[in-house]
Amino acid sequence: MIRTLPSRWRAMVLVCAKCEKKIGGGFGKDGRKPLSKLLCKRAEGKGRKAGFGVLSTKCLKICPKRAVTVVNGTRPRDWLIVPAGAAVTEVVEVLGLEQKAPVREANT
Repeated sequence: MIRTLPSRWRAMVLVCAKCEKKIGGGFGKDGRKPLSKLLCKRAEGKGRKAGFGVLSTKCLKICPKRAVTVVNGTRPRDWLIVPAGAAVTEVVEVLGLEQKAPVREANT
């Protein structure tokens, strides 16, 4: 019997593990953290209860120099080449993962 489980993910991000290993981290304040770990911290939760999922994959066959290949699963036609040292806030914004705060109407 096949069962389903609910998830709160609004997107799934694929990060090339080989690219991350080649540059030896390259992100964060000290430039030593892997991009996938920093993206997981931005996911607003853990596992299937997070806002989005981050999965490290095998080689995506792009192999940029001093950069990491990233794919947003909701937009598989747009692959990103993220250079080492790029701001994680910018990566989250370009991937379209920023959660917009709900707009409240003012009482008049």
